[in-house]
Amino acid sequence: MNVMKMMKQAQTMQKDMERVQAELVLKRVEFSCGGGMVTAVATGDGSVASIKIDPRVIVASDKELLEDMVLAAVDGAIKKSREMAAAEMQKVTAGIGMPGLFGH
Repeated sequence: MNVMKMMKQAQTMQKDMERVQAELVLKRVEFSCGGGMVTAVATGDGSVASIKIDPRVIVASDKELLEDMVLAAVDGAIKKSREMAAAEMQKVTAGIGMPGLFGH
């Protein structure tokens, strides 16, 4: 493969990666725990977009249990977000395996 062709492929891949990163900000994943009592939503870039708590948890549970459920929901949502981002980048890099990129 000649150098010019490799450089053109690298430029195309870079543009595709930038496009995917911009799209990931708009995508959302959701993770629930406690039987759906606490739900966290994260964007594809790993930011937490929202947390929903069923009012019955606030009335019926103790503070530590609620904190644990919120932490589990947020952690799960961020993990799903990273998995989604890695899968989207995998499509762009076509399995090239770039260490350190989105959890690879």
